[in-house]
Amino acid sequence: MTTALLASPAALTDTAIARRPAQQSTRSGRTAGLGKRVAGWAFRWSLRLLVTVAVLAFGLLAVGPHVLDYRTMTMLTASMSPAIDPGDVTIVTPLPVGEVTEGMIIAYHIPIDDHHLVSHRVVSVEHGADGTVTVETKGDANEAVDPWQAVLQGDTAYQVRAVVPELGHAIQALRTPVVSQALVYGAPALLAGWLLLSIWRPATEVREDDETEVQS
Repeated sequence: MTTALLASPAALTDTAIARRPAQQSTRSGRTAGLGKRVAGWAFRWSLRLLVTVAVLAFGLLAVGPHVLDYRTMTMLTASMSPAIDPGDVTIVTPLPVGEVTEGMIIAYHIPIDDHHLVSHRVVSVEHGADGTVTVETKGDANEAVDPWQAVLQGDTAYQVRAVVPELGHAIQALRTPVVSQALVYGAPALLAGWLLLSIWRPATEVREDDETEVQS
């Protein structure tokens, strides 16, 4: 004859009450652990994104012109809007002056006043018998053609090939004393922190996975 032992209703109630706080504590611990992991993940990827953008900007502005034979220039006026707005960075590449044609946007020094650099669209080209190339230009946003004719100096002109929006504003901000000092001291610390996180990340993730398995 088999005898079944049945617990009393009171004992079952006490057991359920005892388990409830333990289950709630476990759930709270898991929620806190999940929040901590999400915060850590967001911090790591934000740091990686920041470092990646900084490296790409440095490569574009400092390394690329010496390796790939292009130059970068910051647009200061709205004369070429909407094609090039103030604060945009233009990427220009060299080409023989004999290949300059109407419709190109070229960067050149104006032949009057302070001979500053402009990036305007070519509206007419004249080739002289002596090999000189004379251009008339106009800003897309201007109503009239530029009030001069420019003889392109040397054998090389510079054509605008690409535009990076708003990057010039960031460059100007980086040149301010406060930001430049912060970069001098902060950039190495940021890079060191990123490297340390990259080294410690695998061990941390393994430890968190082990804790989760124990709690489950």
